Amino acid sequence: MAIVVNLDVMLAKRKMMLKELSEKVGVSTVNLSILKQGKVKAIRFSTLDAICLALDCQPGDILEYAEKER
Repeated sequence: MAIVVNLDVMLAKRKMMLKELSEKVGVSTVNLSILKQGKVKAIRFSTLDAICLALDCQPGDILEYAEKER
């Protein structure tokens, strides 16, 4: 996938566990784990907004575009 999810990096920078983020955002730890692993096909803007608010970051800190090798 050309979109890289850096949620694990931001969690480490903020010294926050996935469970704590789950409680703050209102999204299950299972769904956040799937997002963290980069296995999601889509993310709601409201979820991204809540994650950014909880982690005090910008969407670009969590999502990154990387070209696929051909």
